[in-house]
Amino acid sequence: MRHFLNVIDLSKDELTLLLQQSARLKAARVRGLPTPSLMGKVVALVFEKPSLRTRASFEAGVAQLGGTSLFFPAAEIGLGVRETLADFSRTMSRYVDAMVFRVFKHSTLTGIAADATIPVINGLSDWSHPCQALADLMTIQEHLGGIEGKTVVFVGDGNNVARSLAVGCGMMGAKFVLACPKGYGFDAPFLEGFRAKVPMAHLVENHDPLKAVANADVIYTDVWTSMGQEAEREERLRRFTGFQVNAALLAKAPSHCKVLHCLPAHRGEEITDDAVDGPQSVVFDQAENRLHVQKAVMEWLIK
Repeated sequence: MRHFLNVIDLSKDELTLLLQQSARLKAARVRGLPTPSLMGKVVALVFEKPSLRTRASFEAGVAQLGGTSLFFPAAEIGLGVRETLADFSRTMSRYVDAMVFRVFKHSTLTGIAADATIPVINGLSDWSHPCQALADLMTIQEHLGGIEGKTVVFVGDGNNVARSLAVGCGMMGAKFVLACPKGYGFDAPFLEGFRAKVPMAHLVENHDPLKAVANADVIYTDVWTSMGQEAEREERLRRFTGFQVNAALLAKAPSHCKVLHCLPAHRGEEITDDAVDGPQSVVFDQAENRLHVQKAVMEWLIK
């Protein structure tokens, strides 16, 4: 059974295909052409974490493909509490055609996938955010004419979003620079897996954001304190001082550089209003592209 849990699980051909199909589905949407590829199919959305973009884009995507979605707040169904993950997975596999999960722990996803006889899609976990990475790559491709040879600078910590995008960039031939305070870079298990997957990829860690963006085609940032890290908030605010994406940082980058953020943004912390809303920002094109790439993933998985 094929699932979509991590970018690193894809081949380059599969990643390329998903980006091509995303572009096809976006073009069809713009032209008002029907794409009823999920007619008669049902997709369950099981969320432990709150969401705007993930829920809205998946529900809209399923509807636009002619299917039906069912939303389950995980707290109400007691995921892994009222019954085991295996029992939940085997039961839901009899009712629906695919399941999307937004969870705190990646182990919840792998536990579900181990017993599922239908596709399982990662809508976000603490380890990876593959749907976001696809949307990021699609946005880079649209606005910069391609991905290969580009330099993507992620200003923040080596979190789930950065991990997924770094792998995608490596597979597609882009340089990835993580500009972060010391101690907030990628961990050893990730780096080991990254090097095994894309041994020739260019991955750099830099602790000076002003120097890191000097040759950037893309500057990307994310919140400094993710859900589940609230106890670290004050320490993170202190440590990430100087890593804000703002006018001063953008002035050090090439004029063609694009600004990305996976949203929601903590305006005034990791990014300023003039960066989010300025002429270099493609943040809302990036948010839209979540819809198109997730439709492509569902088409690819659900037969």
